[in-house]
Amino acid sequence: MFTGIVEELGVVEKINRSGGPVVFTVRALGSNILEGLKKGDSISINGVCLSVIRIGGKNFSVEAIRETLDRTNLGSIKEGEKVNLEGALVSGDKVSGHFVTGHVDGAGTIKSRKEEKGESLLEIKASEDILDGIVLKGSVAVDGVSLTVAGVKDDSFSVYLIPHTSQVTTLGARKTGDKVNLETDMLGKYVAKYSGRQKTSKITEGFLKDKGFI
Repeated sequence: MFTGIVEELGVVEKINRSGGPVVFTVRALGSNILEGLKKGDSISINGVCLSVIRIGGKNFSVEAIRETLDRTNLGSIKEGEKVNLEGALVSGDKVSGHFVTGHVDGAGTIKSRKEEKGESLLEIKASEDILDGIVLKGSVAVDGVSLTVAGVKDDSFSVYLIPHTSQVTTLGARKTGDKVNLETDMLGKYVAKYSGRQKTSKITEGFLKDKGFI
């Protein structure tokens, strides 16, 4: 479990695609993420929950299976690219963003980017099933960053980036056409599933007339 508050950036130092799961070796650009990190721990990379398989110096390695690569932007990432990093939530920690599982729903594409008085407005094109979980003023994780939905259209939604978010995450360098990982709000998913299970009532006006109630 994560919060969508990126701790620091990392750089993909090496990608090993030689059979089986792909192994990513990432160099942390700070010291926060490495503090207490150990083999087997969960870590969020661009919003994707992965398990640490190796640690050495400033580097750590994770592996990703084909399903993860196909569903997220990790499948197209290249060596030398920066990524957002967040360690798993510890019981008792302050939740400044929102609850993020790290189980990405799918990828979206940045449709447009506008700079407005120091803020950035990103419009992100997404599939219908993802947009079903997007609610105006609700929460969404974009590349692992917890953001508030500023607008929703038929095929896209928009979010604002404050200058701080642009400076400390990869979203500051994202441009039109870039692929981003999307995870809708977990609470919204449960509400949608529960609502979908509610069956249409069999008590109709005709039924009440037949039984003499009206």
